[in-house]
Amino acid sequence: MIGSSNDHLAVGATVTSVSRGGLSRRRILALAAIATTTLGAVLFVCGYARFAAGIEAREPVATPQTDAIVVVTGGSQRIGDAIGLLGADRGARLLISGVNEKTSREELARLNPASRDLLACCVDLDYRARNTIGNAIETRRWVRRHGFRSLLVVTSNYHMPRTLAEFSHAMPGLRFIAHPVVTDQLDTAGWWYRWSTIRLLAPEYVKYLVARLRSFVEDDPEYSRLSVIIGGRKPVSPKPAEVLGPEAERRSHLRGATHRDG
Repeated sequence: MIGSSNDHLAVGATVTSVSRGGLSRRRILALAAIATTTLGAVLFVCGYARFAAGIEAREPVATPQTDAIVVVTGGSQRIGDAIGLLGADRGARLLISGVNEKTSREELARLNPASRDLLACCVDLDYRARNTIGNAIETRRWVRRHGFRSLLVVTSNYHMPRTLAEFSHAMPGLRFIAHPVVTDQLDTAGWWYRWSTIRLLAPEYVKYLVARLRSFVEDDPEYSRLSVIIGGRKPVSPKPAEVLGPEAERRSHLRGATHRDG
């Protein structure tokens, strides 16, 4: 009986030891998780600070000449600045990428009456791009069609890092010159304390990180499944370019009316 009692005591001690060991391991895992989360948060904040502090607060005084200009839609000032650069001979041709399907060339001419001739002769409208990845894909097609080797990129200052990341990934052999558009609506100096600025820049920083990371795991954004997952849909409209836009729709109606009359 004494031997049996000792056996029970030994078994109990072993169970207690294992139980304590299990708690210790859980504590270690919990501390490791906290440390990893803290480190990740510190790295994110440091990266965000570097990203936000690097955003241009002023538009460039002098812009070098390039083969062509591309502007990514998202604000009327972007298009106005791009047309102004075209008029200043900073590029031979302009692509306005990501134009809304309801926006016509005539409407752009009404908004920029002094540039009506430029819009008629030297401006191409891209209706297919749905997001920044799509802008890069459609710009690459345009660049290859014309044989351009250098490109002046026009977009908002906070959007410029991601735009250049996407463009560089899609067109690695091309030379890009950034022309950031600065508006009074964004105070980049308040990137660390102004909530309206943080609310805009923090998600943009996350998108920029995703764009950079995506470039390491894919060869071509045009055939990327990740681009579809990230954007929630294909970055480029599946419709042919020639059937998109008010002008194409008007031509289609005219052809339909001609067939009906015939």
